[in-house]
Amino acid sequence: VQLQASGGGLAQAGGSLRLSCAASGRSFPNYAWAWFRQAPGKAREFVTSISRNGVTQYAESVKGRFTISRDNDKNTASLQMNSLGPEDTAIYYCAGVRRSSTYTAPSRAAEYAVWGQGTLVTVSS
Repeated sequence: VQLQASGGGLAQAGGSLRLSCAASGRSFPNYAWAWFRQAPGKAREFVTSISRNGVTQYAESVKGRFTISRDNDKNTASLQMNSLGPEDTAIYYCAGVRRSSTYTAPSRAAEYAVWGQGTLVTVSS
């Protein structure tokens, strides 16, 4: 499986952006998916994940503002980001891992086997 992330760009504070992660191959339904981000000078951090059957989890900093979704027919995982703030400025990475569990998805980056190339999100105040 290979991942291609898109949708990053410049947004004003309070605005919205939608990121997409397109996966190649036929194993998409068997994967859990996640988004991580890395701000300048900071470590990569977990943003959100979605399990094979759609169970989601979010970092506290994005709860209520970000929504992850998956479309198994289109082999795409998406991240809708609303109420953006300058603190959301970062490179966003999608990641996937093949999972036997349908209900859980990891939140640690080290547990993800495939990664997209990253897409830059810049939020101006």
